[in-house]
Amino acid sequence: MSANVRSATLYAPDEAFVEAPAARSRHLAVVRITHWLIAGSVLGLLVTGTGIIISHPRLYWGETGAIGTPSLVDLPLPMIIGPSVWNRPIHFLFAWILLFTWFAYIAAGLLTRHFRKDLLPAKADLKWNRIGRVISDHLRWKRTSEDEAWTYNVVQRLVYLAVVFAIFPAIVWTGLAMSFTIASVFPFLATSLGGFQSARTLHFVLVNLLVLFLIVHLAMLCLVGFATRVRAMITGRIPQGGSAQ
Repeated sequence: MSANVRSATLYAPDEAFVEAPAARSRHLAVVRITHWLIAGSVLGLLVTGTGIIISHPRLYWGETGAIGTPSLVDLPLPMIIGPSVWNRPIHFLFAWILLFTWFAYIAAGLLTRHFRKDLLPAKADLKWNRIGRVISDHLRWKRTSEDEAWTYNVVQRLVYLAVVFAIFPAIVWTGLAMSFTIASVFPFLATSLGGFQSARTLHFVLVNLLVLFLIVHLAMLCLVGFATRVRAMITGRIPQGGSAQ
């Protein structure tokens, strides 16, 4: 090789020798911040909510319900009267944090088009055979092509949209309906659900749906790489070789 050729090779334009970045952008900062705020508030709500339900593990339908009256469901939990006195105010504190964070996430998701770009499924994916194949792969503990590409598959998109726009609002609605202070100002919150005890029963069912979602969510994280995905949600970066949405 001549000196001129060696010189041209050694001093070629920088872009020919630029090292590929170690990571690429994946999660918006607002998505990461609201994600962890929501995760923390949901954890606090589950802990305090467990204390509340243990104080009276019976569910009713209608406006009133108490010991000695017919119950709709008797939960197989030990009844310990009293803990909700301490858990209830803390529970509502976490509830307000969740509510305002959810509002912030919705606003940011609309402004940044996060929902449209990252969560709204394509029409071609909304086919039963496509949805069934993804569910089948996950039930067989098999990673999908979307998992490898760091994108949300159609089932994840539909579930996330359902949680954000259906389950969360319903949990907030039923939770506010159980607040005597809020319901005294906006009585329709409870009356539209059939009464205070109806709101409590619906709240319990919805929370269990959310817990089911969290269990599946954590299982899927373990399937695709728990540490890597959590690190991406903290730093907002994905490893080299992955592809952002």
